[in-house]
Order: sequence, then structure tokens, then C-alpha cells
Amino acid sequence: MSRSKFNNSLKWLKQFLSGNYSSFGEKYHLYTGEKLNLFQVIFRLEKSVLPVILSSVLFYGLFGFLVSLLHHFGVPTAFPEKSGVLSGGVVSFNIGLTLLLVFRTNTAHDRFWEGRKLWGSLVNASRNLARDICIVVKEQLPEDRVEKEVTIRLIVAFAVSMKLHLRGEPVNDDLASLMSSFQYFKLKEMNHPPLEIAFWIGDYLQYQHDRNCLNIYQLTRLHKLVDELVDILGGCERILKTPLPLIYSIRLKQLVLIYCLILPFELVNDLTWWTGPVVAFVSFTLLSLEEIGSEIEEPFGKDPNDLPLDAICNTIRRNIEELIKYAPSSLSRKK
Repeated sequence: MSRSKFNNSLKWLKQFLSGNYSSFGEKYHLYTGEKLNLFQVIFRLEKSVLPVILSSVLFYGLFGFLVSLLHHFGVPTAFPEKSGVLSGGVVSFNIGLTLLLVFRTNTAHDRFWEGRKLWGSLVNASRNLARDICIVVKEQLPEDRVEKEVTIRLIVAFAVSMKLHLRGEPVNDDLASLMSSFQYFKLKEMNHPPLEIAFWIGDYLQYQHDRNCLNIYQLTRLHKLVDELVDILGGCERILKTPLPLIYSIRLKQLVLIYCLILPFELVNDLTWWTGPVVAFVSFTLLSLEEIGSEIEEPFGKDPNDLPLDAICNTIRRNIEELIKYAPSSLSRKK
């Protein structure tokens, strides 16, 4: 090998080991805002799946080893080589299991992607509502600017409270800096905090219309944006409260169990002592795919494979804070 080729190979290896060769680290940073290398990303994602399936994988691996042990001592554990019926049955079972696993994964991914689209729409609706309030609502007194900024920050509070609501978490300090102490403690008593925040925003808009700071057409447009926020919330609640029918998960686990118990008898004649590791690997693949589907089916949690709701809320907060900081006052435009 020439020296230049050796140097190129060494450079490639260094890039791979540092995680720069793969775009996983960059994609994960774009997804969650965390800067991790390739191996850290893999460890983070596997950490939520492996503990759940590890006991099952070890059980199937030990069962495969037991079949190998019995086969070694002459116990007839392998399927007859000339039995086309048994082999064909295993192949047919494999096809059926694969189709059900694909259906389960695709259904879970559809729910995950729909949730992501809804949160993407929330980002856009929040930006539009904050921008329009800044531009459209007239300021007659210097105090109006303060009140406007308070209301615009309630848009961020809506996103944060929606995240907490979908995760089943109580109102916490993340909302304290986005509203007055009176509103914060009142929100703690509410059963549906995001809906109460949407009411506060709508009440502010109606009050500005009554003060002749908004005309009826502007008020209607702004109310439609608030309605859009509530509709997005309802869409997320529909995903959360309508899980995939439990029978699919039960049936899939049953089929994986049967398949992994039959598989050693099909493989032991050819693999002998390798039957246990191979069965463990196959069960790990099937069970991990099933568990990933179970995770992303409810995409609003805190698992590494769930939607990055914290990062999305931070994006909304950052965008709106910049808008508040740099948007000119309507009083200054009059001068």
C-alpha cells in the first residue's frame, strides 16, 4: 500500500472514531440541540431500548444454548432435514411476523410524524401571532408596550404548558418567568393550563378591540391564529389519547415469542454452538424494532427517540424574545 493511501485510510479511521465520518452527530444536534459524537448518540438512543428487552434477549439466547447442548448430547432437537413442511411453516411464519412488524412500525411512525407536523405548525402559528400582535395592535400609552410584551410571552407559555400537559406534568418553574405571579399561581389550579393561556391571549385581543386599537378584521385574523393554536393542541391530544389498539402489541409479542422459541430447532443442525448467539441477535433485532415502535407511538415523552419538545419550545422562546427586543414601538413610529 502506498504511503498516500495509508494516510487517507488513517484519516478516514480517525474521522469515524471521532464521529465526524457519520452525520449522526450533526443530525442529532439539529434534532435536539445537543452536541454528541457518533458513539454517544448510539449509546443515548440504545439506552432507552436495551434495558427493556435485555432480559428477553438473554432468555432466548440461553434457550438457544440449551437446544445446542441437547443436540450435542444426541437428543433429537433439530427439525428433520427432509421435512419441507416444517421448514415451509417456519418461512411462512417469518413472513407473517415481518409483515406485522412492518405494519406496527409504520403505524407508530405515522403518529410520530403527525405529532412533528403539529409542533412545526405550532412554531409557525406562534411566530405569526407574535408578529401580528407586535405590528397590528396600536399603542396609545407607554404602558401598552409592556402589556403587549406580556401577552406575546404568553404565546411561549402556551407552547411550554402544552408540552407539560402532553407529558402529564404539573405547572412548573418553566412558566414562572413567562407570566405574572398571579397568573402563574392561578394556572397551578387549572385542569387545562394551555386552554386558560389561550383564553388570556384572546381576552387581551378583545380588550384592544374595545379600546379601538384593533379593527374588526384585524381582530378576526388574530383570533383565527389563536384558534389555530388550540386546534394544534387538540390534534396532539388526539394522538396522545388514541393509542394503537393494544391487541396489536400483544399479538406481536406473542409471535416474536413463538418465532424465537422455534428458531433454535431450525438452526441447531447447521450452527450447533452458534445457535444461542444467533437466536439472541435475531431476538434483539425483532424486540428492539417493536420497542422503538412502542416508544414513538407516543412521541411527546422524554425518551431519546421521542420528539424534541424542549428544543422546539426553546426555539419559540428565542424567536419571540428577539421579536420583542427588536420590534419598534408603534408610539415611536408615530413620531
